[in-house]
Amino acid sequence: MRILVTEDEPRILTFLVRGFEAEGYAVDAAVDGDQALERLRTRSYDLAVLDLLLPQRDGLSVLRELKREQPDLPVVILSARSDLPTKLRGFELGADDYVSKPFSLDELLARARVQLRRAATSDPEGVLHAGGLTLDLARREASVEGVAFRLTDREFRVLHRLACEPGVVVSRERLLAEVWGYHFDPASNVVEVCIRRLRKKLGDGAPIETVRHAGYRLAA
Repeated sequence: MRILVTEDEPRILTFLVRGFEAEGYAVDAAVDGDQALERLRTRSYDLAVLDLLLPQRDGLSVLRELKREQPDLPVVILSARSDLPTKLRGFELGADDYVSKPFSLDELLARARVQLRRAATSDPEGVLHAGGLTLDLARREASVEGVAFRLTDREFRVLHRLACEPGVVVSRERLLAEVWGYHFDPASNVVEVCIRRLRKKLGDGAPIETVRHAGYRLAA
């Protein structure tokens, strides 16, 4: 698998490239936003690791262009900007994960593996499988052991987000940003209401667990 790492600090860039290569990945590097987009447009990648504070073109601008052109490419933001508005903006623009600096290389590698597994889970026909749960992404349909369930658009999107990473905790804030949007009232209980409806509809077929003070996960 090939990964693009975009980072303007030479020491960190070298550290990242060596770390990913030690795990067996092929790695290309970019040192600014324009170079990152050039790489992405001329070569195929399985994952992009993207800093936000970049010369020429900032990371959020790169992310916006990238997701417009390659919406299925997983992107992990790696940035010293750790404030919540910036994180939510990143998720709104399509980031799949967000790691704040200073960071643990082991954690970054683990998160990268999650995104690579997630991308590999969907087959070419756009069907996602997670245990007994099946999501038809084209038809926006969910079924458990062959039994179909009618879901609203947001119910489907929440379930899809959890099913992409079974066993991984997804925070309430992240679900709110990705499904309802950055400008939705953060004090709203819409996430909790949606989770309750999904549990009622799907029952044990798609067990959604609450992890206290952390978020939700689909039991692996």
